[in-house]
Amino acid sequence: MFFKNLFHHKSTSSGNTLLFSIIIAILAGFLVGGFLPNIASKFSIFGEIFLNILMMLVVPMVILSMLVGISKLDDLRNLGSIGSKTLLYYMLTTGISVCIGILLVNLIQPGTHINLPLPDSGVSVLSKDAQISETLKELIIGNPENEQQGIVAYNLFLAMAKMDILPLIMFSLFFGAALASLGKKAKRTIEFISVLNDGIMKLVNWVMYLAPIGIFGLITARIGKAGGYEGFLPELLSLGKFSLTVLLGLSIHALVILCIALKIFGKRNPIKYAKGVATALMNAFSTASSTATLPLTLQGVNQQNRISERTSNFVLPLGATINMDGTALYEAVAAIFIAQLYGLDLSFAQQSVIFLTATLAAIGAAGIPEAGLVTMVIVLKAVHLPIEGIGLILSIDWLLDRFRTTVNVWGDSVGAAIIENYTKKKATSD
Repeated sequence: MFFKNLFHHKSTSSGNTLLFSIIIAILAGFLVGGFLPNIASKFSIFGEIFLNILMMLVVPMVILSMLVGISKLDDLRNLGSIGSKTLLYYMLTTGISVCIGILLVNLIQPGTHINLPLPDSGVSVLSKDAQISETLKELIIGNPENEQQGIVAYNLFLAMAKMDILPLIMFSLFFGAALASLGKKAKRTIEFISVLNDGIMKLVNWVMYLAPIGIFGLITARIGKAGGYEGFLPELLSLGKFSLTVLLGLSIHALVILCIALKIFGKRNPIKYAKGVATALMNAFSTASSTATLPLTLQGVNQQNRISERTSNFVLPLGATINMDGTALYEAVAAIFIAQLYGLDLSFAQQSVIFLTATLAAIGAAGIPEAGLVTMVIVLKAVHLPIEGIGLILSIDWLLDRFRTTVNVWGDSVGAAIIENYTKKKATSD
């Protein structure tokens, strides 16, 4: 018992040291990038190496963790239960986040009193119904013409090369179920896969020693690229009401809605739970990529917050792909903000379409930096808003992207705790 407590103390102390180092790296990055933008770009190599290492681990981690998680299910019927609960959680929280965004942007009205002239181009030629139909089609089967893949991949290796996580999840889901159905015959194979997954997690532990240096490089280079404080602060102030609306919405969703859900449905202390995934949240803010943060999210949820592999290895990879609460909120706010800039009044029906398409587009958004800008085109076209409006928020999107990605990762982590609690209840009742 003594050695166990001693080991736990050392692990906790090491985690606190790492978290403190990352916070220092972020602050230093803001200072160097802001005051010395010309020098800041030279540090980008550290950030690129760190991000590439994380991305390198994502594909094997997704496949192996999903296979391990599914194989640990005692009964394949539980797969349908945990899957339906996970999807329900993700859809509910994403829908709530969009509602918060729409409510705030209508109350604050950040784009009124500007009345920009409407451009000649940028209006969708498709009807609303046709646009939504196209969105669903691309989400399910992808778009072979531009090599965009959907839920079902036509080339699994291309999906790996392009980091299309959703088809990899679907393949792992069914392959894991197939292995589990083989019973004792697949026992050694499942044990081998489990060892490989443990090896990937060990790599993640090693990579974390590079985190402060990599995060410093990412933050410093990005602020330097924006021109330092002189470059991005004026843009931030000029779009202050819009930024305030987005940040307020993200704060309400993350600190109120998700924390209440974690306390009531997950039976966890939000502060302690957030501390357990703090490294992942910091990394999400630094990289603006929920996919690149997935290895650290799994580590924090498994090792620090003691969520079982059976739950986290299923819930988190899926969440990093389809659970984009922050992105959905941002896209809804941005679409209505752009309408306000051009003096366009959106009806309840049009805002309902924004609710639907923002939710669907966020599900289809890649977990990479500023992917929301791409899917925002779908939202704007659905209600016939000029896509030129995206250019008006481009200058500060990189900063807001970091906040919404952090909310995305927090939502995934909370989901793991909630699903874990409900699966435990079901196991007890059975």
